[in-house]
Amino acid sequence: MKNNKVVLAFSGGLDTSYCAKYLANEKALEVHSAIVNTGGFSKEELSAIEQKAINLGVASHVTLEKTNEYYNNIIKYLIYGNVLKNNTYPLSVSAERIYQAIALAEYANKIGASAIAHGSTGAGNDQVRFDLVFQLLAPELEIITPIRDMSLSRKEEIDYLAKHGLALEWQKAQYSINKGLWGTSVGGAETLTSHLALPEESYPSQVEKSTSEVIALQFEKGEIKGINGKKLDPVSAIQQLEEIANKYGIGRDIHVGDTIIGIKGRVGFEAAAASIIIKAHHLLEKHTLSKWQLHWKEQLASWYGMFIHEAQYFEPVMRNIEKFLEDTQTNVTGTVTVELHPYRFIVQGIESKYDLMKSGFGDYGEKNNNWSGDDVKGFIKIMANPMKIYKHVNDKA
Repeated sequence: MKNNKVVLAFSGGLDTSYCAKYLANEKALEVHSAIVNTGGFSKEELSAIEQKAINLGVASHVTLEKTNEYYNNIIKYLIYGNVLKNNTYPLSVSAERIYQAIALAEYANKIGASAIAHGSTGAGNDQVRFDLVFQLLAPELEIITPIRDMSLSRKEEIDYLAKHGLALEWQKAQYSINKGLWGTSVGGAETLTSHLALPEESYPSQVEKSTSEVIALQFEKGEIKGINGKKLDPVSAIQQLEEIANKYGIGRDIHVGDTIIGIKGRVGFEAAAASIIIKAHHLLEKHTLSKWQLHWKEQLASWYGMFIHEAQYFEPVMRNIEKFLEDTQTNVTGTVTVELHPYRFIVQGIESKYDLMKSGFGDYGEKNNNWSGDDVKGFIKIMANPMKIYKHVNDKA
C-alpha cells in the first residue's frame, strides 16, 4: 500500500461500526468513512451518523449526496420497466448498492486512498456488487472486508465493540436495516428461516393510520411529477409518497430469490412508494401502450432488473435497454388514482389524453363502431386456419 489511508463505506450500522474500530485498532489504518445518501436519510439522521463515525475515531467523515443521480441513472428505468424481482421485490438495495459503490470508488480515488473497505458478509449479494464496481472503477485499490474475511457473527461484533467502550443493545442490533429512496430492507433471524414472518416492531415504519384515503399521482412521460395536483420533481414525489403511505404499513413483504453466489436468500422489506408507483405506472401503460410495446417491455425489463440485481450495471446492453425503455414512455402521461388502506392499496383508474380505451372504435363487450358482424366472422375464420390445417393433417396421420 502506498499509504495507510482507507475509505470505509459507512452506514452507522453494526457491521460498519465494527469495521471502523477494527481497521484503526487492529490494522493501524487511517480510516476515512463515507456514507452515500441515495435518498434514505434525513439531515438529522446524517448528522447522527457523522457523529457516530467521529465517536468511533475515524480520521474524517463525509456524506456523498447522490440521490438525484441515483434516480436519474437507475430508479427512473426501474419505474419505466415496472421492475419487481420475482414479481415481489422492487430492487431497493440491489440498485442502491450499485450507485453507492460508484460514488465510493470515485471518492477513494479523489482523496488518494490506498484501500477501500466495506462491511459485507461472505454470504450475500452486496459483496459482489461492491467488489465488482471497485475492481472496474478503482482497480489499483486494495479491497478490505473484515466481516467477510473473519466470518463474524453479529454477536461477536457487538462483543468486540463493547470491549472498546461502545455498548450496543442486542435487541436493537439484531436486525440489519438498509434504507434508501426506493425502499428499506430488513434482515434478521426470521429471514434466515423459510417459515417465520418478521415481527411488527422490526419494520422501521409503524402503522399509524387506520382510515382510508384516495390520492392522485401525476405522471409525465413515465415519471411521477406530482401528487394530488401539486407539481413535484420525481425524487420529492417519491419521498412524499413514501411518507404518506408508510403510515399505512403499505409495501411490506418478504422477497425470496436466488443470490448472485448461488444460494437461496430471504429478506424482508418495506417500500411503500416503490410498490404504489410501479403498480400505478403499469396501469397507466396498459391504457396508453400497444400490446406489443407492453410485451417487449416486459421481456427487456425483466433482463434489466436481473442485471441490476446481479451487479451487471456496466454491461453495455444495459444502455441499449435503457434507451428502449425511455422511448416507450412518450405517451405514458396522465393521472392515476390510488386508494390507501392499512397494509394494502387499490389502484382505482386513470385519466389520460393518450388513453387507447377512448378511441371511439368500440366499447369492449358492448359496442363495435368500426366493423360489422360479418367482418368479425371472416376474421375468426382466417385466424383459425393454421390450427385447422394442423388438426386436419395430424388427424389423417
